[in-house]
Formats: sequence, C-alpha cells, structure tokens
Amino acid sequence: MLAGALLLALLTGCGSAPAPPAAAPEQPPAQARVVTADLPEATTFGDLSEAPADPAPQQPTDGTVLRVHDELALYDAPDGEPFARLPATQLENPTWVPVVETRGQWSRVLLPSRPTGATGWVRPEPGQAEPARSPYEVEVDVDAMRMVVRESGREIGSWTVGVGGEGTPTPRGRTYMMAAIEETVTTFSPVILPLGTHSQTLTSYGGGPGTVALHGWPDSSVFGTASSDGCVRVPDDALDLLTTLPLGTLVLLR
Repeated sequence: MLAGALLLALLTGCGSAPAPPAAAPEQPPAQARVVTADLPEATTFGDLSEAPADPAPQQPTDGTVLRVHDELALYDAPDGEPFARLPATQLENPTWVPVVETRGQWSRVLLPSRPTGATGWVRPEPGQAEPARSPYEVEVDVDAMRMVVRESGREIGSWTVGVGGEGTPTPRGRTYMMAAIEETVTTFSPVILPLGTHSQTLTSYGGGPGTVALHGWPDSSVFGTASSDGCVRVPDDALDLLTTLPLGTLVLLR
C-alpha cells in the first residue's frame, strides 16, 4: 500500500500471418520491436498529449479488462506509432485497464494519464497481459449527486454522494478504478480509490497530479453537495461495497 503522505499529494482533495520464405527469418510483431524504455510511462503522473481521445466517453463497455503482467507499448492506432508504455503496476497496485474497443488482435484501453479520456492501442505478446471480465459498473450522475453500482446490469446499491464544487468540478466521461490505497496518515477515509482521471481545473494538488478518486468522508452533511476539489465523496456503506470491486472496473461520470 502507498504511504498516506504520498497519497495526499496525488488526490484532488479529498486500463498470425503466414511465415515468410525459409530463406528469410520471421519478423516479430511490431510491438516486439519497440524499445519500450524509450517511451514515457502511462501513469497518473503522466501527460500524454499524443494519446488518442476516448471515442465514446459516455458509453458502457462489455466489462472486458486487461491485466498487464509486463509493460506494454501503447500505439496511436492498430499497426500505428508507439507513443508511451503501460507499466505492470499503478500506485503499487497491479495494472488493470478497461478495454473499450477491439480490432483483431489489437485492444484499445483507457489510460490513467492526462489528458482525461486518453486511450492507447495494445497488442500483447504471450505472457504480457491477460483478459478478464468485471461484471460491475459504477455510475455517478454528477448533477444529481447520485451514485449507482450495478452487477451484470442489475442495481446492487445507490447513494447520494458529494461531488466537485463550482470551481473544481468532477470531470465527466468514462474512467475506471485504478488502485485501492489504505490511508495511514489522515482519517477522512480508511481507503482511497484513485480513478484514471484528473481534475480539469487543478493541474496539481499538494504537489501531485490532481488525480480524482472515490473516497469516504466523516461528515455526512457533504453528501448531496458540490463541495469537493473534484473527488466523489461516498457514505461508509458505499465505500464498503466499492472496495470489493475489482480494479479496472468501469466508472461512468455523467
């Protein structure tokens, strides 16, 4: 678990072709030829201006997520140009990212970096990553200040929540649960759930990158108000449920 002091710096307050002729050696896939160490990392600290934008930021997915075991090169399109690398861990948690589109052996995934809505295409080699599926979806209606959690399309919980204030609004779009961090310094929430999205008005907070999160709050009067620095504040029983959901679970901020 990440130390609480570092956490405070992160949050805004509160993702076969035929063989060539025998005379020529078989060429490896494009991704295998990429020297990933030369590429910037796709983490919550990164700013990937070359990343393609999410083409459908308000659409749900089929729940497919990708567990990254070994860092992957990220491409701007299938068979396109590499622009970053996706590491196997995020904030000392394993990397799980939602798949939002597939084309043959290529998968388009949501990324944890700025700009909000950044995506990248990956084509994992055997052992680099494995697909799984999360049946869960978290939806936050920012204007109504209401959060709903669904399992296989069935509602399993809903709550009134707190959202970002007028000057520090909660960003909209689809993102995901990037990590789960046990808080050891402050007492406002026992667990923080950073998302793969950032504040649109705060470029940094406490020296960190302005990562938005789901987290608890000790004063229930904040629920139903727009008063946070962009994070979504949730009641205790909502947090209890959220902490049981797998990383990579889709979060729709509407």
